[in-house]
Amino acid sequence: MDPCPFVRLTVGNLALKVPVQSKPVRTVIHPTSSPCFCKIKLKNFPPQTAVIPYIPSETNFPDANSYAATFHLSKEDINKLAGKSIFAGKLLLKISIFTGRTGATCGVKNTGRLLGKVSVPLNLKGCESRAMVFHNGWICVGKEGKESSASQFYLNVRADPDPRFVFQFDGEPECSPQVFQIQGNIRQPVFTCNFSFRNSDRHHQRSRSLDQGSGRGWLSSFGSERERPGKERKGWSITVHDLSGSPVAAASMITPFVASPGSDRVSRSNPGSWLILRPGEGTWKPWGRLEAWRERGSNDGLGYKFELIPDMSANAGVVLAESTLNISKGGKFSIDLGLSPVNNGSGSHRGTRVSGSPGCSPRRKSGDFGTGLWPYSAYRGFVMSALVEGEGKCSKPTVEVGVQHVTCTEDAAAYVALAAAVDLSIDACRLFCQKLRKELCQSLDLGS
Repeated sequence: MDPCPFVRLTVGNLALKVPVQSKPVRTVIHPTSSPCFCKIKLKNFPPQTAVIPYIPSETNFPDANSYAATFHLSKEDINKLAGKSIFAGKLLLKISIFTGRTGATCGVKNTGRLLGKVSVPLNLKGCESRAMVFHNGWICVGKEGKESSASQFYLNVRADPDPRFVFQFDGEPECSPQVFQIQGNIRQPVFTCNFSFRNSDRHHQRSRSLDQGSGRGWLSSFGSERERPGKERKGWSITVHDLSGSPVAAASMITPFVASPGSDRVSRSNPGSWLILRPGEGTWKPWGRLEAWRERGSNDGLGYKFELIPDMSANAGVVLAESTLNISKGGKFSIDLGLSPVNNGSGSHRGTRVSGSPGCSPRRKSGDFGTGLWPYSAYRGFVMSALVEGEGKCSKPTVEVGVQHVTCTEDAAAYVALAAAVDLSIDACRLFCQKLRKELCQSLDLGS
């Protein structure tokens, strides 16, 4: 399998130094009472917002090493940004700096006062194959031409190659589609999917070779298959096969999606869950668990949490992603741990974390996370993403996986199975007063 070229453009190491005023001025910034933030904009991409920490005026470099914004660029994105016209002009990364707090939606919401604007020229030619630093240092903002009285803004802007494998479902997961690997204009089939109900004869005939001798006792530690009163959706399963027909990954609904008492909604307090399975030693072995529910309020989103399962213990999961998708419009499920070396200006490098990443830093449910323990220390940077459509729309998920996280076919298949589980969770969290499509209903349970 050959990967597609991608580039990770990052903005980090933000800091602000404010000159000491000899006289009280209405516009003076007091770090303890007036925090700053910035709005970071790249052409054709949604703006991102980040808080800017203050540092003492005598400090040469910011102490904190962290990313404030990350833009993931495909080859197509880079071509569009570069522009083919001689009148396209230079590509600029634009940063607007504000005093005051950000709004509740993490955007500029009339609560900030513009302090100044910064533009960083970008030349992305060749960045698919080598790292580039576009800016690393201080820039004066505020009063132009008066450096002594202007605030100083520190930032690091760089681009790093981030190649990925790209897969796309040829149909909705519940319709048992093929999965293609995408590379430019080339579409090559690599997997087939088989959707079924776990307690059906068809499922047992299909996966008997992996189920024999495995037992089902360990399932009870991850969820419950017991009959529950009231409205529920249960038993969905999707198995990923390679082109030889061998099963290489699976996603199995182990905790039914049940309406909370007195409602038609799967609640956060009682989510449904999937187990992502990989083959090993003639049986299925758990690799990860996905929980999903329907958020309340105006957002009406699909809440989710994904965690790795290091062993058979139900309480030892390592959380890699926890966020919300727009349930009507769809969106991108992402595992992005954002760990990457960044130069702090003094010549040294250290690992940093994307502050806005839904995955954030891996953490264990019990005790501290050991960053040096295999295999969790391998989960760094961009891991995977799955783009899914919203409720009631035809969804053919597109899956991207960082090349460093794929060493064999089973690795890629596990992420494909996870993407299928995310997509199917949108249907599983559909309000129970609404009908599901026939492929998702057993013949004896068409009303669920």
